[in-house]
Parts: sequence; structure tokens; C-alpha cells
Amino acid sequence: MSSETHVAGHAEEHAFRQHHFINAEQQFDTSKLGMWLFLATEILMFGGLFVGYGLMQGVYPEAWVAGHHHLDRIMGAINTVFLLCSSFTMVMAVHSASTNQKSKTVVNLLLTLGFAAGFLVIKYFEYSHKFHDGLLPGRFFSYAGGGPSQQAMFFGFYFAMTGLHGIHVVIGMALITWILLRAMKGEFSSAYYTPVDLVGLYWHLVDLIWIYLFPLLYLVS
Repeated sequence: MSSETHVAGHAEEHAFRQHHFINAEQQFDTSKLGMWLFLATEILMFGGLFVGYGLMQGVYPEAWVAGHHHLDRIMGAINTVFLLCSSFTMVMAVHSASTNQKSKTVVNLLLTLGFAAGFLVIKYFEYSHKFHDGLLPGRFFSYAGGGPSQQAMFFGFYFAMTGLHGIHVVIGMALITWILLRAMKGEFSSAYYTPVDLVGLYWHLVDLIWIYLFPLLYLVS
């Protein structure tokens, strides 16, 4: 590496390094640790819902089986594929950002947004069908097709878990849009791509949670 390249890289690193960090590596490691701690709290939040869901399934197994039959497994499977593909494109975006490939970073972030949007579109059609049939939580449950009355509790968990997950998808899309705009300006390189990496970690958690939600809601009976 020439002295000019070394100086340029050092200057770029210094431009993004906060004054209270010794170097860019320490800043990156600290930021990543903070993100992992945040993700741990997210897992605890969803974990409470998972535990509650499992306990109530043990108490009202017939209602849970009846509720499962109202969910579209094909739509759930397509959404699973969308999120798995989005995880792959997010990984590629991080790799591209860390190897000074601006155009590939932008393309992969756009693809990630596209898969996320596809997920939400399918979820919209799923929710619309539930609203139309009256398959709603609690006192709003008005399904006329019969079955155990405790189905209202099943759909309470369904909307709570998928709704909370959907909010996280929207937040993730907002964050991806933020780093996409910065990537288009050429702000990321091998010297600094921390935001891309951290948003990528968040997005992988969103995908991982759905990997648990899909079999729990759509497959297990």
C-alpha cells in the first residue's frame, strides 16, 4: 500500500471515529456489542409471547388446532422464503460495503427492501381475510363458522406476535432505507461500514423470529 493510500484510509477512518474511542476498531466492537445487547432484550420480549402461547396451547388444545386451520400455510411459506432471501441480500450488502463495492451495496439493499415489502403485502392479504371472516382477538371475534370459543384467544396471540413482528419489519425497512441513502452517497467503505453491519444484525433477528413464528403458528397443531 502506498503512503498516499494509507494516509487517505487513515483520514477516512478518523472522519467517522468518535473522539471517545481509541481507534475505529474499538468503536466498531463497542457498537456491535451494544447492538447484541439490544437484540437480547428483543428476544426476551418475544420470548414472553412464545411462553404464553405455549402455555395456553396446553390449556386449550382444541381451540389452537381449530385456529391453525384458518391460517394459510402457502402464504406463510412464501413469506418465509421472502425473509430468507432478504437475509441473504442483507449479508451481501454488508460484504459489498466492507469491500468498497458501492453499486453492489445499493443493489443488495434495494433487493432487501423489495423482499421486505413483499412480506408486508402478503401479510396485508392475510390480515384482510381474517378481518373479513371475523377471526379477531378477544371480544372482537365474530366468526360464524363455529368451533371452540377460545379461538379468540388463539387469534389474540396470532395478531400480537405477527403484528409486533410486522412493526419490526417496518422499522427494519426504515433503517435499511436510511443506510441505502447513505450508501448511494458513497459514505461506506472498508474503513467504515458499521451502520450497514448493525442494521444487518437487526434484520437477521427479524428474520429469525419469523422462522420461529411460522412453524409455531402455521404448522404445529
